[in-house]
Amino acid sequence: MNDLNIQASDFRRTQWKMLFAVMFCYLFFYTGRQNFGWAIQGIEGEFGVTKQYIGWAGAAMLWAYGIGQFINGNLADKYGARRMMVIGGVLSVIMNWATSFATAYWMIVLFWALNGFSQSLGWAPGSRLVSNWWGGRERGKAFGFYLFAAGSSSILIYLLSIIMLDIYDFNWRWLFRLPVLLLLLGCAVFYYVVRNKPEDLGFEPLEDETQVTVKDKRKDETSLQRYGKVLKNKKFMLACISIGFQNTARYGLLVWVPLYYLGTEIEESSNLWIALALPIGMALGTIFFGQLSDRVFKSNRSKPIALSLGLAGLVILMIYFVPRDHLLGGLLLMFLAGFLVYGPQSCYWPLSPDLLGVNRSGTGVGVMNTFAYAFAGAGEPFIGFMADITGQENIVFAVTSTMCFMGAFIILFVRR
Repeated sequence: MNDLNIQASDFRRTQWKMLFAVMFCYLFFYTGRQNFGWAIQGIEGEFGVTKQYIGWAGAAMLWAYGIGQFINGNLADKYGARRMMVIGGVLSVIMNWATSFATAYWMIVLFWALNGFSQSLGWAPGSRLVSNWWGGRERGKAFGFYLFAAGSSSILIYLLSIIMLDIYDFNWRWLFRLPVLLLLLGCAVFYYVVRNKPEDLGFEPLEDETQVTVKDKRKDETSLQRYGKVLKNKKFMLACISIGFQNTARYGLLVWVPLYYLGTEIEESSNLWIALALPIGMALGTIFFGQLSDRVFKSNRSKPIALSLGLAGLVILMIYFVPRDHLLGGLLLMFLAGFLVYGPQSCYWPLSPDLLGVNRSGTGVGVMNTFAYAFAGAGEPFIGFMADITGQENIVFAVTSTMCFMGAFIILFVRR
């Protein structure tokens, strides 16, 4: 009995070790992706392009990221997360530096699209690793922590960007050079610490506690068979559409809120630090909703998602009417918007192993992320177009509020 207790204790410590390692690595991934919004002002001024045209660079990155997710989620099921996340991180550093040396706008679009594909080697493989080490009863909590690292990564790049622009007056090109170097550190630690699954360290594999039948648990499925099972699952496809609207709202805020507070020139910046409340709310929301879905809703993912996105739509609509220089109101509403928009992502990702089984979880996460970034990519030039024709940066809040309401409605049709 003592031996069993010791083994269980060792496994528990190793579980947390693996989770914290993948969190540490992903903590730095957004330093190579969400820096773009802070560079828009400088790019627009140097190359003389419209906001809609800048939106197409964001779309290129997000679509390349989504395509990469579709491919790399399946590869994670075949080859494991350890190698893939490190390759993706290193390639992203290279593409960020290439973007920083662009001499024409088409070069920015090209390198940023390649960066999107490089970044796609991160999330789905990491999700497969989390699914390998955490069972269904605690998966919402585990994904909540994983999402917390992603949200914290947004805080980090927002903080570094504000410091570089507002305090040290760096050129926009340095936003693609300095912060992303932290990603190399994250990849090195991750590769040294992580193992793909419990069996690699001599533990028994976790029992798959999902509602997938024995017939569907074949481990020798081909890639085509895995994709077929995923794409034929109607509930999962509805969840994919819902997260598409949610991610459009999320990236609409992350990319365009910096420009909203920066203004046309850096001298026009109004309460720039208010923007930092957005990723802080996002990070804390993931922990809250991950716990909420497991403990209060008994692993029902759709109810907390619908609740959160519905409230997010209302909060974001309020931001549209609050003056930009209103410090207290801006801080509170921006925090709540981030908390409610990004928080439910910790409920979306467990739907992959919940509805499809652990053996297809990487493929499922990849497909779900493909939808998420296909929608978000379409939203970027649309928001830029709306800002151009209205002359108002706050139009982003009207668009993202609508996206939240649509995502909340669709997820109501998903039942585990």
